[in-house]
Amino acid sequence: MPTFVMAEKCDGCKGQDKTACMYICPNDLMKLDKEKGKAFNQDPQMCWECLCCVKICPQQAMDVRGYADFVPMGASCVPMRGSEDIMWTVTFRDGTMKRFKFPIRTTPEGEADPNGGFATHDDLNSQLLSTEPEALGVELWTLKK
Repeated sequence: MPTFVMAEKCDGCKGQDKTACMYICPNDLMKLDKEKGKAFNQDPQMCWECLCCVKICPQQAMDVRGYADFVPMGASCVPMRGSEDIMWTVTFRDGTMKRFKFPIRTTPEGEADPNGGFATHDDLNSQLLSTEPEALGVELWTLKK
């Protein structure tokens, strides 16, 4: 299910040129309606359901109808982002609540190492991924002809 904006909570990130959800969306789906001062998902069918916009929204105005393996039917799931972690609050249909806390990445923006610190190879004809075998922690052997 794609993400959606709860218009009554959205403040358009207080009139900035780019909202938090626009900044974080990997598919560039979030847009700001400058007349209404509200963000919206311009093409819900293209949403990857990555939840990035839901987690970053400072007003908790973004939501997603969760799948049963993540949120049971009829329940709601609300993230609360802190500086060190994200607290997920799941409210079930009977009113009971569960909270889960997960740490967030602490790498400064733009400084993540895409290869995870592993050596890479440039052989495009190889069947190995760019960081294999080091990233797998195994030693490869070959058959001699």
